[in-house]
Amino acid sequence: MPPNPPKSSLLLHRINHTTGGATVANCLDHRGETHLVKPFATVPDAVARYHAHRVSPNQCYSAVVQEITASVATVWSVVRRFDNPQAYKHFVKSCHVIGGDGEVGTLREVHVISGLPAARSTERLEILDEERHVISFSVVGGDHRLANYRSVTTLHAARDGAGTVVVESYVVDVPPGNTQDDTRVFVDTIVRCNLQSLAQTAENLTQGNNNNEDKCCS
Repeated sequence: MPPNPPKSSLLLHRINHTTGGATVANCLDHRGETHLVKPFATVPDAVARYHAHRVSPNQCYSAVVQEITASVATVWSVVRRFDNPQAYKHFVKSCHVIGGDGEVGTLREVHVISGLPAARSTERLEILDEERHVISFSVVGGDHRLANYRSVTTLHAARDGAGTVVVESYVVDVPPGNTQDDTRVFVDTIVRCNLQSLAQTAENLTQGNNNNEDKCCS
């Protein structure tokens, strides 16, 4: 590992077999397997367990790690808003809650910006753990190619205590006519862009709060 890893790092969990390491996509058999993300940064066990995914045949699985120069509380204040993903997801044009009150089971309908191979997505809130800073949603309908998509995002303090490490993992069906690698590259790109935007949003909030504190103290 380089001494200064990039802020955004693509992570593929590798499974050791007698023939050596292989990516998750190459390790599935007809039974499916459960896989666990192991990011380069130390993730507390209580958080890491949320990234265990049941991966069925013809699905792919991956995760992206993002370091953010903002507190966990600040980052969480953005991520936890299931009703407002457009706050940092630039591919989202609009979002409307169509069922529920913000608790687990809440449904939202997301409309995607033009130019992407999708129009809308219906998504269900699966986990909202305020104490451990975990949020998860699954795609349950819509006009897109990401069938059976499930995402888990966790936050924890960076080792130096000066920022936040965000881990977002997912599992999704491979669309007909696509390979597992094609699907992974496509979804990884979207997730990475979203997390980079999240970093910018949270860091801007931190800077704005610091400026307000300076004004109050001057």
